[in-house]
Amino acid sequence: MPRKTNLERPNRGRSRSRSGSSETRTPRPKPKIDFTLDTLEHHNVNLLRSFTTDAGRILPRKYTGLPARYQRRLTQVIKRARQMLLVK
Repeated sequence: MPRKTNLERPNRGRSRSRSGSSETRTPRPKPKIDFTLDTLEHHNVNLLRSFTTDAGRILPRKYTGLPARYQRRLTQVIKRARQMLLVK
């Protein structure tokens, strides 16, 4: 006996959007970097505090929106400032 297939059922495959709407997602806005790598130094404490939490943890790229090169440099600068006790 052949296998039964039910073609009347709606498609059970996963769709791209969970809500079921066909709207496209708006892309995350690109950040406007108002500083250069030269100004990214361990002495610039006010700038470094904007990229850390209140507990002193470094914010990831997902939240900062920085390019990878800037994020790597930022991490090194924050760690250097921590060693000099300039930042928490």
